[in-house]
Amino acid sequence: MADTVREIERKYEARDDGRLPDLTGVAGVAEVVNKGVATLDATYYDTADQRLAADRITLRRRTGGSDAGWHLKLPAGPDARDEIRAPLSDTLPAELAALVRSRVRDKGLVPLVRLVSERDVRHLVDADGALLAELSADRVTASRLTPEQGEPVGWTEVEMELAPGGDPALLDALEPHLTEAGLRRSAAPSKLARALAETGVARDGTKGAESADKKAETGKKAKAGKKAGKGAKGAGPTAGDVVLRYARAQIAAVVSLDPAVRLDAPDSVHRMRVATRRLRSSFRSYRKVLDRAVTDPISDELKWLAGELGIDRDREVLTARIEERLAEVPDGLRAGPVAERLGTWSRTSRRGSRERLIGVLDGERHLALLASLDALSADPPLRPAADRPAEDVILAAVLRDYERLAALVAAALAAPPGHDRDIAVHEARKKAKRARYAAEAARPALGKPAKAFAGLMTELQDLLGDHQDSVVAREALRDLAEQAHAAGERDFTFGVLYAREEALAARREAELPALWAEVSREKHRAALRP
Repeated sequence: MADTVREIERKYEARDDGRLPDLTGVAGVAEVVNKGVATLDATYYDTADQRLAADRITLRRRTGGSDAGWHLKLPAGPDARDEIRAPLSDTLPAELAALVRSRVRDKGLVPLVRLVSERDVRHLVDADGALLAELSADRVTASRLTPEQGEPVGWTEVEMELAPGGDPALLDALEPHLTEAGLRRSAAPSKLARALAETGVARDGTKGAESADKKAETGKKAKAGKKAGKGAKGAGPTAGDVVLRYARAQIAAVVSLDPAVRLDAPDSVHRMRVATRRLRSSFRSYRKVLDRAVTDPISDELKWLAGELGIDRDREVLTARIEERLAEVPDGLRAGPVAERLGTWSRTSRRGSRERLIGVLDGERHLALLASLDALSADPPLRPAADRPAEDVILAAVLRDYERLAALVAAALAAPPGHDRDIAVHEARKKAKRARYAAEAARPALGKPAKAFAGLMTELQDLLGDHQDSVVAREALRDLAEQAHAAGERDFTFGVLYAREEALAARREAELPALWAEVSREKHRAALRP
């Protein structure tokens, strides 16, 4: 069974002697405890073209020390990585293999580098003996494990790792004392990165040579960059520059969030789903830039993935909404085991959908989608408008999405209350979201006005979304009431919740005309124009 640990540390270049400074009395450090020297022997694995290293991910099998086993490290912010640990075994544990699947795809993992470290460890503890941080000096010997064996290289570095749950400000407080002792922050983000650089392991696993596949990919990107970067006399970004920057950011998010979704990290499913929606939206909004003959099939697959992600996410959000409404109901209006019924309804659905989602991420269809996204990023299907100045093309796309939104809002305001209006409001909500994403993508071309316009679209989307969430909540409450009744439980409280949701939707409908009057003012669109 794998365990996850948040690792917050800083690495420093050290003198050859690896002598550690005495930090007793500094920043709450009451005592420095010598924990002795341990020998750590680690073999690092990656694809031949180093797909993991390219995303600052490390995968190793290590013996020695207190945490011998398999370790996978994923970036988690400045100075922080999430380390997923699995017990020592001869082969890579399946749970770790799954977490790198979105990067590795169909490529095999091979041993690239062996690092042997003599680690001299000190524990920094407070007055109560609680661990604050671990300070260590590592004398590292790195050996290349690729077919062309080279000479081993060595260096000494110092690490300061925060204790679990510690305050990162401690690292800031200790750093001046480390630099005064002659240490400086390491230029390499990890031991592996330094080992790869100093042992000369190239991205294809050979020394100093670029693989044919990598050369082809590099060539495609250079070609795409040249095509998208012509512009008008080289002044400013082209439409292709702006759209590809946004699209590539969403592609990177879909890939990088895969491990977080598998680990059930908070908000990870929502963030991946948003990335798929932003990407699909950019394909439609900027169809003058990217050829829809290529993007439409990809968009269909992104819609499929978003739908699979939504099975968990939608139920999660819906349950939270009903729980929040239930907490507002006075005790006198609560009848029967309402909370228990809601909990059972939520858990039963989530167990099945969670298993389904992992199956989707492991499936060939998902891998094929990732491959198609790679191909689009490397060799984008640019149309002639991609060469034009970004301001002209991007502004036209944003205004086009706004006009579609305006027509749908008008239809929603004119529709009679009830089912027809619910449908119309839902359609307007989807277009508000698309207009928002188009404006977000437009920021490099249109600047702060695009940010302000996206904010207006978000405000409108939130109101329309709350209305739609109420529609969905009422359907769920009706279902819950029927289940409670069939089980011989009182269903009165579900009726109370239904009535409250109905009243909330009516309030949102009443608020829409005034909000739309503000959002649709000409000055907001005029501000977008250069």
